Amino acid sequence: MGRRLRKSLALVALALGATLVVALVVPSATLGDNEHGRSVHGAGTTLVEGGTGSPSFDPILTKVGFYWRGGSGQFECLALAPSAKAGTPGSGNFDTNIMYVTGAITSVEVEGRTAVLKGSATVTGAGAGKNQPFTATVSRGGPGATLVLEVSGLTFKEILLEGQFSI
Repeated sequence: MGRRLRKSLALVALALGATLVVALVVPSATLGDNEHGRSVHGAGTTLVEGGTGSPSFDPILTKVGFYWRGGSGQFECLALAPSAKAGTPGSGNFDTNIMYVTGAITSVEVEGRTAVLKGSATVTGAGAGKNQPFTATVSRGGPGATLVLEVSGLTFKEILLEGQFSI
């Protein structure tokens, strides 16, 4: 089941990546070491749009947390899926670790209600590897705010269900 889930996850990531075009046309502010008073931080639970994608559309929840202040920061994201098939007992229990991303944020760009976090991470599970560059684009707010994580050639479009992203 692990291979099937990883394959489905990779397929949905490719489909989302093909349809997602992120273009930053307006100038943005980079928060450097000299802006010690400014911080970007957040934590919460998100739902990955479309889950693992066709044909199963298994749901994926993530537990995400990040912070940036004084020129340094950290990003953490744990992706969980149910081990039981939809409609069976336990199918609402997100008990299988399918991916974990942990790494240092090296730069942040803020434009209005959006922040783009960039860094390098260790990834386990789907997209596994060390020193994987990542970009996390977050919108400010509580439930309904968004996070788009790009790492290991995969793109995950996520909706915040619980928590807060502050910019």
